[in-house]
Amino acid sequence: MACATDHDLLALEPNLFRDVAFSAQRLVSSSSASISGTTLTDASADFEAAGVTTGYVAVVDDVAFEVVQQLSATSLTISVLRGDEAGAAIPPGDVTNASLLITTFLPQFAVIHSQLLHTLGIAPDDDAGGVHEGCIMNPADLTCVEALGALEMILSAAASLVGESSTLWNKARLYRERYAQERQRTSVLLDTNGDGRADATRRINTVQFLRT
Repeated sequence: MACATDHDLLALEPNLFRDVAFSAQRLVSSSSASISGTTLTDASADFEAAGVTTGYVAVVDDVAFEVVQQLSATSLTISVLRGDEAGAAIPPGDVTNASLLITTFLPQFAVIHSQLLHTLGIAPDDDAGGVHEGCIMNPADLTCVEALGALEMILSAAASLVGESSTLWNKARLYRERYAQERQRTSVLLDTNGDGRADATRRINTVQFLRT
């Protein structure tokens, strides 16, 4: 399962969910959303069926907000992007009869996550035996590299529709470079013997074992 979420993309590219929504998987679209405090309500939506929960992004009248929590099938807690995900939700301002669009880049995350595991020589689950995804002790450290990889993929696909002189193309090139840099920096700690302690380290671009 990918470590990065749509929230992580929002922090890097605040306008992504407005400008490149056509590249994402659409979950909810309506024109009857209301916000009161930090509660978004839409009687025509079914957030539960759509799987909208913490980590997703809601675009209301072309402004993107964090989804903090699913309250019910028709209501969410949302927030202006926070500096600390553990902090209190920040009210975006009340609106009624607003447009609502919720999309996700989960498929792109899945591709990048799978590529990174393959590069690290880690199986996606424990069915195959040996070192598998459950052995990773620091999954949060993969969040940034997965987000950058997903952004490079998303923006490259979008830029291909508008040409090399576009802003999207320049952004795609920027994130390609940042993704490569983050791959060089990122490593995972592994518990290969099941004792709950890391006993090996692997880096994404080169595989190294450090036994303790």
